Amino acid sequence: MENIFEQIKKINEYGSEYWSARDLYKILGYTEYGKFTPAIERAKKACQNSTQVVESHFAHVSEPQKSHNQYGETQGQMIEDYSLSRYACYLIAQNGDPRKEEIALAQTYFALQTRKQEIHELLMEDSKRVMLRGEMKEQNKNLAKVAKESGVINYANFQDYGYMGLYAGMRQKDIKTKKKLKKDASILDHMCSEELAANLFRATQTQAKLKRENIQGEAKANQTHYSVGKKIRQKQSYF
Repeated sequence: MENIFEQIKKINEYGSEYWSARDLYKILGYTEYGKFTPAIERAKKACQNSTQVVESHFAHVSEPQKSHNQYGETQGQMIEDYSLSRYACYLIAQNGDPRKEEIALAQTYFALQTRKQEIHELLMEDSKRVMLRGEMKEQNKNLAKVAKESGVINYANFQDYGYMGLYAGMRQKDIKTKKKLKKDASILDHMCSEELAANLFRATQTQAKLKRENIQGEAKANQTHYSVGKKIRQKQSYF
């Protein structure tokens, strides 16, 4: 059954995989496309209920029906179709006719494939997070050195200014409260890769600005850290 689904899989111009609903309904044991569309609608509703963007998984398309005669290829009436993601196929299998053996097989296949993809994405996220966490540790050391050269004495307060810029006025203790962390926990150990990347950018950009503009004085350094964090927040916020 796996080979059948892989055989009808298509790849678009962006390199993304998809399935045509017109191909899928036959594989799932339906004799007519019209009898298959209720399963699509139920699957779309399930997609919406899972807070996913329906159009990202169920792309509605239409194209003219092609036929051949003695004069060559001709185009007839428009045919409605959907370009379906792997997740959409999984939802359709879950919402199809349970009496069909093909549906039962499809449910197993797409459930396993969807889970494999989820695991792969989790492993990729963990790998990126570990890499960025290590880089963040090094850049914090560099930032501390540059801040000291600029006259910063209270480094914890200096760090808070960067967080306040990036997190709309919240200090480290406020972020811990928001994330429901223990007092001795490191907030950097509880960030996704995207959030770590933003903080890494904050650290490196503050270093560069302190050096480039030869900023001196603790108050000016603190304000610089805050302004860099605030500028990054304008592009991406977390709270």
